[in-house]
Amino acid sequence: MLQPTQQPLHRSPLRRRCGMLYYGTLRKLLWIRKRRLFARVLQEQPLEHMHFKHRTILLRKLKDVDMWLQYNKIQNLKIAAAAIDGILIRPGEVFSYWYLIGKPTRRKGYVEGMVLENGTFHAGVGGGLCQLSNLLFWMTVHTPLMVVERHRHGYDVFPDSNRTQPFGSGATCFYPHGDLMIYNPTQEVFQIRVNVGVKYLEGEIRSTAAPVSRYEIEERGHTMQSEFWGGYSRHNQLWQLQYDLNGKLQSEQCIVKNSAIMMYEPFLSDSSADGGENPQKEVENDS
Repeated sequence: MLQPTQQPLHRSPLRRRCGMLYYGTLRKLLWIRKRRLFARVLQEQPLEHMHFKHRTILLRKLKDVDMWLQYNKIQNLKIAAAAIDGILIRPGEVFSYWYLIGKPTRRKGYVEGMVLENGTFHAGVGGGLCQLSNLLFWMTVHTPLMVVERHRHGYDVFPDSNRTQPFGSGATCFYPHGDLMIYNPTQEVFQIRVNVGVKYLEGEIRSTAAPVSRYEIEERGHTMQSEFWGGYSRHNQLWQLQYDLNGKLQSEQCIVKNSAIMMYEPFLSDSSADGGENPQKEVENDS
């Protein structure tokens, strides 16, 4: 039996600003103290061996969300992708999403896109970059690389609509301390490639050595429950299954436990999710 989910807390703007300042300062100090650990070298030439590749659709129709936010997101993704594409993660190094991208500002060319916050969405400079962190997280868990920091949305804002990945399979991001960090525990060099295409955000993880295992992600324990305070919550676990190249299971581990407050009534139809228009079949987890 799942434990009850706490009713959402509404903190004052002053408290939120103080919290952002405090934790943001701690994160920047970490980057300074441990700077030698962070991956910094970009290489245009792709490494030889492909470990995993994935793509997510760029324009997605979401209920009550203006499409100009989606188009602006593409511009933001192009700027952020350029800061990451080709990054080498050497043995013992850590990839940090925000360490490489930096603060998204208008001066750098970022524009207003959709930002999810406290169960709602609004326009904000650099909005939409969660689609890139989602892609990076999903690719990473299909490789020997280790996710050492990942954040999830505390709210489930939009109903599923032709979802092709499990609920909670992404990684939200907020500068600077809501980071995605990936550690290379192997003896090989890994490389992340990302590209904003015409229709898709595309990604690859490559390496100096060929894969010796295959990874699958399995959702377990998915449930929605009514809460005592009147809302609904959603829960699941994501398990990483590692197979050898002959298909024999080598190991399995729970890598993610998700719990989120639902901002819509459970069991809505697909037409309710997308405002009456059925989106294209290949719809992935994005923001």
